[in-house]
Amino acid sequence: MSDPGNYVGSADRSIGQLVAAATAEMSALVHDEIALAKAEVRQDVKRGAIGSAAFIAAGVLLLFTMPMLSFAAAYGIHNLGLGLAWSFLIVAGAFILLAALIGFIGLRKFKKIKPPEKSIASAKQTAAVLQKAKPHPRPAIEADAILRRSGSSLAAGTGVEALPPGKDKASAVARSST
Repeated sequence: MSDPGNYVGSADRSIGQLVAAATAEMSALVHDEIALAKAEVRQDVKRGAIGSAAFIAAGVLLLFTMPMLSFAAAYGIHNLGLGLAWSFLIVAGAFILLAALIGFIGLRKFKKIKPPEKSIASAKQTAAVLQKAKPHPRPAIEADAILRRSGSSLAAGTGVEALPPGKDKASAVARSST
């Protein structure tokens, strides 16, 4: 028979094998979740596109019916005994009033638009925190040790010894390597 320790469900697996199995299963789970989300989004986008196309087609048909309805309204008013020119002027005036009303409603809605205050406040708070943040202090390492590790030609001592007073070796190396 084979060794029971080699089975996937064996209780005698090492911690490394368990971690590797857990990592592989977690990775597979994440990939499956991403694939599911993509499929759902793809289906929703397809439905949205079909719905948008239907609304556009309905809008175009409605737009094409507007002249017919305008002529019908004008001739209907004319049949009531008013002159044809006055009938068309009344219909045109009604359209102008309707357009003004819709424009007024749209203007009121635009005036109610406010900037995204929560996002702006969050961004300002993040900027304030980042301005106060200081870089991590790094341990002082001798410039010679850095140069030796990097294999630089400055490690032989050229260019590092002649430092102006008040300058350390590390800042000279940083300037010379740029």
